[in-house]
Amino acid sequence: VRFVESGGGLVQPGGSLRLSCAASGFTFSGYAMRWYRQAPGKERELVAHISGTTGSTNYADSVKGRFTISRDNVKKTVYLQMNILKPEDTAVYYCTAFALPYWGQGTQVTVSS
Repeated sequence: VRFVESGGGLVQPGGSLRLSCAASGFTFSGYAMRWYRQAPGKERELVAHISGTTGSTNYADSVKGRFTISRDNVKKTVYLQMNILKPEDTAVYYCTAFALPYWGQGTQVTVSS
């Protein structure tokens, strides 16, 4: 099982980024996928969740209305579109499959002027 996150970087407040996570080693369409983030000195927190079948989504209150999770089951990739970014969104972002004990290396997102 492998997850490879990409798309992070430095962005000014109010800007946008789109994260991607390429997954392999398991039946991608059969699993819900999640994005988590971890800021320095803080615990890892769940940001967004998307089911494997219906595509239903859930978001942390802190990102609701600004972030959108989506998936492409053919490409075995999950995305996180992040808009109206705030300095408090600065963190390393990770993707994972719900109920699988594997993580990628993460991608750093820094929101700063």
